[in-house]
Amino acid sequence: MNKAEQFDVVIVGGGPVGLTLALALHRFARGIRVALVDRRPLEVPRDNRASAIAASVRRAWEALEVWPAMAGEAQPITAMRITDSGSGDLSRPLFLSFEGDVAPGESFAHMVPNRISGQALLDAVAANITLVAPASVASLATSATAAELQLADGRVLRAPLVVAADGAQSSLRQMSGIGVFAHDYRQTGLVTTISHELPHEGTAYEHFRPAGPFASLPLPGNRSSLVWTEATADAPRFLGMDHDALAREIEAVMGSTLGTVAVEEPLMGFPLRLQLARQFVGSRLALVGDAAHVVHPVAGQGLNLGLKDVAALAEAVIEAMRLGLDHGSPAVLERYQNWRRLDTATMAVVTDGMNRLFSTDAAPARALRDFGLGLVDRAAPVKAMMIRSAAGLSARGPRLLAGLPI
Repeated sequence: MNKAEQFDVVIVGGGPVGLTLALALHRFARGIRVALVDRRPLEVPRDNRASAIAASVRRAWEALEVWPAMAGEAQPITAMRITDSGSGDLSRPLFLSFEGDVAPGESFAHMVPNRISGQALLDAVAANITLVAPASVASLATSATAAELQLADGRVLRAPLVVAADGAQSSLRQMSGIGVFAHDYRQTGLVTTISHELPHEGTAYEHFRPAGPFASLPLPGNRSSLVWTEATADAPRFLGMDHDALAREIEAVMGSTLGTVAVEEPLMGFPLRLQLARQFVGSRLALVGDAAHVVHPVAGQGLNLGLKDVAALAEAVIEAMRLGLDHGSPAVLERYQNWRRLDTATMAVVTDGMNRLFSTDAAPARALRDFGLGLVDRAAPVKAMMIRSAAGLSARGPRLLAGLPI
């Protein structure tokens, strides 16, 4: 058997969550030995998709000194307009709008192209941690003092802590025997990028329809990222359309919001489900990102939840190491789990409730939700609280999310 390679932390999964965790550990835990394993070659995403990044995550990337490499191509979201309409409605009445910054000159969110964030994170970690890719994990074994990963190529990686950042179908979560609570929405999320005739002026639009939410999120120039929900049975019809036919469908949903549109990217679809791990930690194992939780994209918080996990886990691990404690011990992992489970469960309930409430054309439900939206729109303190919540800002949150060093 090969001799085990020794590390302080081994992260499995080279997406933005795994990369950000590796960078945070490297930056704030002096001399730490970090390995990052991924089954695919570690490379910059080639598509033009973008992600909504909350203000708290932007502050974390600022503290990690990678935000300057992203800022030039990031689009601030300066306002949000929410409409509600039935299947036969010709108009898109506005029921709720958000405007304003979380701090002077600081937007509550930015749209960041995945290729830009991916390049910045890869550049920051490439020379400072051990990258093991492409490589797949064959087995995970734990003892009282360490965890060992056996790779398919025969290599063995040993560390006091292993982190599963390997997605919704996490092999490490399954190897450790951690189950999940899951619910299939029987919906498909559709994603593409459009160019459009009229400027978006930094405004995000969310149109609630019986099939589910339809969101357009501003990108630099007269371009927007679209994310919308359709019943799984209906999704193939849209996925089979050519760009011209799809553009006409998009214009029909958006009305005159952005004028004439053109589809820039092939439409992509992915199944939507609610999935929560029964626990976020195991023996010398922590789950982060989609390995721990998958929520409906209605609030655009999926990636942000994963990066909040990173901030909490990094702080728990680094503080333990500075005190000379075992950073993979149950006490340290329980601190991380307690920090993240309530926030994650709350977001799961909120997004699930929003999807159920708005994905119906029943007149009583529509009247109730529109009345509620109207009340919120006239309550400035409530709107301000909702903006701060969407921005991920909390006085009791991890230091990294406030832009502070750990």
